[in-house]
Amino acid sequence: MTRARKTVGRITFVGAGPGDPGLLTTRAADAVRAADLVVVDAAVAPGVVALASGEVRPAETVAAETAKVTLTEARNGRHVVRLVAGDPFVDDAAVKEALAVAKTVVPFEVVPGVTLGTGTAAYAGVPVGSVRTEVDLADIADADFEALAGAAGTLVLTVDAAEVENVGEQLVANGLKPDTPVAVSCAGTTTGQQTVLGQVGDLALATVGMSGRLVVTVGKAAAARDKLTWWESRPLYGWKVLVPRTKEQAGVMSERLRGHGAVPVEVPTIAVEPPRTPTQMERAIKGLVTGRYEWIIFTSTNAVRAVREKFEEFGLDARAFAGVKIGCVGKATAEAVRSFGIKPELVPADDNASSEGLLADFPPYDDVLDPIDRVLLPRADIATETLAAGLRELGWEIDDVTAYRTVRAAPPAAEIRDAIKSGGFQAVCFTSSSTVRNLVGIAGKPHARTVVACIGPQTAATATEFGLRVDVQPEEATVPALIDALAEFAVERAAAEKEKVATAAAKKPVRGSARRASR
Repeated sequence: MTRARKTVGRITFVGAGPGDPGLLTTRAADAVRAADLVVVDAAVAPGVVALASGEVRPAETVAAETAKVTLTEARNGRHVVRLVAGDPFVDDAAVKEALAVAKTVVPFEVVPGVTLGTGTAAYAGVPVGSVRTEVDLADIADADFEALAGAAGTLVLTVDAAEVENVGEQLVANGLKPDTPVAVSCAGTTTGQQTVLGQVGDLALATVGMSGRLVVTVGKAAAARDKLTWWESRPLYGWKVLVPRTKEQAGVMSERLRGHGAVPVEVPTIAVEPPRTPTQMERAIKGLVTGRYEWIIFTSTNAVRAVREKFEEFGLDARAFAGVKIGCVGKATAEAVRSFGIKPELVPADDNASSEGLLADFPPYDDVLDPIDRVLLPRADIATETLAAGLRELGWEIDDVTAYRTVRAAPPAAEIRDAIKSGGFQAVCFTSSSTVRNLVGIAGKPHARTVVACIGPQTAATATEFGLRVDVQPEEATVPALIDALAEFAVERAAAEKEKVATAAAKKPVRGSARRASR
């Protein structure tokens, strides 16, 4: 009889990169998501760790102990990911762990990652070039500063902030010219990254206020930063922007904000709940199937979701819309309908994506051309009467059905409320009148210095009613246009501030000694 052999798992050493989760390779992200256990370094960014769906444990302080943990779990049949900041084979501790695993029969693989030094330099706009020396000065006592000072090309050094002055002194003492350009960055590849330019002889001066692990790029390449900076020069870089939407709805907005350099903070102001009684919606779905309606009009993605959920509950699919024309208010709503496998007949232009815009394009009822005179309007319980009244004026009969209820969300954490009231957010983006009302209701009015961006005229009018100054309103009532308009506002304001400073400097009186010196 052949005895069944115990299934052995595997160990994957994954490079987590320098901090920005966007720098993970596809293979690395897939491995983290699929792992039964992720053993993670303390230096790995939280955004990377958040990808894990299995168990997460911190690594041991001793490499041999960490290797023992990963091997034990793998021998029990688990897929273990050893998540290492930067690149696994650039980390001495991770290399020791890999050597320990290689002595066993447990299979392992390595997924490389971007190193902290190279990644941070690229995000700082410093082209390190093909000739470079990258060293992690984890232990200054073991560093060969004579070799570093004489190295060809660019030096890329990772060092603790407390040791950076010592590093500069050692490099100069070993022959590097004190006026050699340097770029020093902290919080590399994150939205908190800061970079300063200086000289190797004045490293302590250049790094005042910086903490944690710093990346020091030494050489002529550092001087190119002024021309190649891109990460820290984005229009909304470092702005904390309040996004008063649920996590499900905030995805596109938050991603667009990150693309412009902002730090989005999502605060749900509205919770979506089913109607108190399902009778209306059940009757409406039955009417769709039996041919009661000529049109169905969706005014939001929530309405599309509510109808879709009812379809699934009754075992229906997109075929139930056969013979029914579909109208949508806005691009996002139209995309939600298309994802259901249906093409809407009527969507108002982007510059008029509103109930009024839909009414302007909607055909009047014609008893010859239209066999049915009824329109289904599944909406929120707090929807305005503008659309329903306008359709009736066009001769249509309306079934105005409550598809979902919008209720005010719970107040955010105390620190969020304090930041809203005290100006801790540089901007807030409102996408509807209800987000304005509910944010003020659960958290208070944003501070006067907070930039207020509103998606359209109705939202802006509500913000004004609540005493808010509306700074940004895009020409097109869409989320991407709203964020791009905010970015454009930031650029214009920065330019105005720069001009103001220059004008003030030009008007400053010059003392007599300064005039003589200029002559």
